Amino acid sequence: MKFPRLVKRVIKLAAFLMLSVSVLLFFTTRGPYRGFEIDLTLPTNANWENISLLEVGVGVRDVTPDLSKYDTWVDINSDSNFDPQIDEYKDRNGNGEFDFIWLAGFGNSRPAQGVNDSLWSRAIAFRNNGVTIVLVSIDSIGLTHDRYIGIRNRINEIRPEIDLVTFAATHTHSAPDTLGLWSYKSFLGRKFDNEYMNFLDDNIIESVIESVDSLASASAFIAEAEVPSENFSHDSRAPFIVDKKLPVACFINRETNKTIATLASWGMHPEGFGPKFTKISSDFVHYFREAMEKGLGGENGFKGFGGKSIFFTGPVGGLMTQLDIDIIDRYGEKHGEKSKSKAQGENLAILAANALQNSLSTDGGNMDFQGVAYSAKTIFLPIGWPLKAAVALGLIHPGIYGLPYGTKIKSEINAIRIGEIEIITSPGEMFPEIVDGGVESPEGGDIKTKPIEVPPIRSMMKGKINMNFNLGMDEIGYIIPISQWDRKAPYTYSFESAPYGEGYIGDPNASPEIHKFSLMLLERLHQVIKLDDLNPEINE
Repeated sequence: MKFPRLVKRVIKLAAFLMLSVSVLLFFTTRGPYRGFEIDLTLPTNANWENISLLEVGVGVRDVTPDLSKYDTWVDINSDSNFDPQIDEYKDRNGNGEFDFIWLAGFGNSRPAQGVNDSLWSRAIAFRNNGVTIVLVSIDSIGLTHDRYIGIRNRINEIRPEIDLVTFAATHTHSAPDTLGLWSYKSFLGRKFDNEYMNFLDDNIIESVIESVDSLASASAFIAEAEVPSENFSHDSRAPFIVDKKLPVACFINRETNKTIATLASWGMHPEGFGPKFTKISSDFVHYFREAMEKGLGGENGFKGFGGKSIFFTGPVGGLMTQLDIDIIDRYGEKHGEKSKSKAQGENLAILAANALQNSLSTDGGNMDFQGVAYSAKTIFLPIGWPLKAAVALGLIHPGIYGLPYGTKIKSEINAIRIGEIEIITSPGEMFPEIVDGGVESPEGGDIKTKPIEVPPIRSMMKGKINMNFNLGMDEIGYIIPISQWDRKAPYTYSFESAPYGEGYIGDPNASPEIHKFSLMLLERLHQVIKLDDLNPEINE
């Protein structure tokens, strides 16, 4: 009979397709460093006897893409989005494709048309008591964990004496697509710019090597400014909690008395230029760094500190944005979107500079304890839809575990101590309430539970200034308190539709896991430091 034979053929075909899909997923989801894990705390107790003066070095590399290598286009309808049916482009290499720098962070068809300011990889190295740590800030929308591991491995081959290199992206929305999410193509025809990625990798490595090669004995001054909500921050999602902490440090070469670097961290999306902007920029971060280095003339101006300014993005989930507010510049003027980022960067620099200058003038910010320590751990975070599908297809974030149920991705958290500065890295965009308090259990939430992410992470840190680096060692999306998770109606805070954010990580359990491991690593860090018992003396 033909019918049973047809059934058998269908079954065989289905089995073959399932096997083929399984084989495909096996290779697309394993990731290049599946066997890599880190679980380490340094220094050993013996090394505390070797504590001396802190050494600091800095290295920078320009990571702006060379636009002359890419096609150009004319925005005929002035909508800032490339439409091949309307807009014109010049095919410089004659391959019949749109070879653009696709800007990340807003829509997926926004090619760069110029450079407003350069993008950078900025590395600052610290060495003491037998431990060398490098912190790297990259002007990028974000990179995945496996990408960072590859960069780390290359650095280790060159300079194995470096104990830890930790990376974080500033999250600027006017930089090339480094995640593969914003490139213009059909779903199956997407083109990832590997040439730029390789260029980025090489220059990140060079900045790290330069920072270690330039290590010099340094004095350190620390301070913290309070950032008002008005004229600085807007939380686009309830509860309205913003980052009000601006910790800042200045490191001065003991021999030359010149500034090596300043270090600062604050939570805000670098997206002040908005979605219509088609030039490359690090957004307000550029204007902040430039002001810290060179100073500001005119109203509320100050003398620059020199050296290199290193900025890390703090808790930005929620989302912290300039898009829905006006920002008045230091002259009391408002000039619209094109100057909003400049105004914000300069206003923030004024706060940081005033705090640092007070510290320098009174010696009250002298960093007496100068030991270096860290605790780092690989973690496995649950993910849901649609991120699960994107990872499984090999589109983003290689390295998935447990298909299709119990799906997890590999990531990492670092707890770091630089003298009296304490740092915790977060592999995504933390809601500020997880860091500084204010987690709620609103009516309408999908998961009925009391706040889980308590106590606030910063309250458990023991530095004189405490920093939370977002997009640290990974970009997994928004880290949302589980009690505020909200995909299903009725919606929290009287929202008429599901709020923005849950679609990225896709699993509400990621936030409690990150919170749990953050506190665990801080505890491990504090155990190895033993500040109360150690009471180290600096050998002059």
